[in-house]
Amino acid sequence: MTKATAEIAKLFRATPNAGANFGSEVYPGYPGLVVADGQARSMIWGLPLVLSGKQGQPLKPKPVNNARTDKLSTSFWRHSFEKRRCLIPMTAWAEAEGPKGAMSRTWLSLPGQEVFAAAGIWRPTQEWGEAYAMVMTECCEQTAEVHDRMPVLVSLDHWDEWLSGSWDSAIGLCKPWSGDVAIERTADPWFARRS
Repeated sequence: MTKATAEIAKLFRATPNAGANFGSEVYPGYPGLVVADGQARSMIWGLPLVLSGKQGQPLKPKPVNNARTDKLSTSFWRHSFEKRRCLIPMTAWAEAEGPKGAMSRTWLSLPGQEVFAAAGIWRPTQEWGEAYAMVMTECCEQTAEVHDRMPVLVSLDHWDEWLSGSWDSAIGLCKPWSGDVAIERTADPWFARRS
């Protein structure tokens, strides 16, 4: 995300949250910008999954950053999908490509659109406050060479339908993108190497 909160709020006809704090690159477990309940605000990317250790002790929660379309009716996602959908403004998203241990970053975006929106769901959590996940679907033909899944991208004319439409209406939007996708391969490592 390379735009300021105020710019995004204006584009999405939302109120900017003055305290929205997020980086230009968003990683699971860190704040990202979303539009929910008429506000452009930051939330943590990834709903916390609390696991237990061998002796039953609680472990540090793991961020579950993506919700697969075919799993939205499961108990982990269902209530959020029914009651708390959001839009995730993006200028691009990244996928890993290459052999294990040497993966590089590939950026995907929509040609001619400085900002576009991915479908998201959110909920308040005890662990991290408000947190969101990106809704994923099968890849489109153009992105198949990069990854077999992609974010559900929501066109401007369907933003309101995603945010406040019925279950059936929102599920109907959960499909691969039908427009063009720009692919930019880089030599940047997927994981930064520690010195």
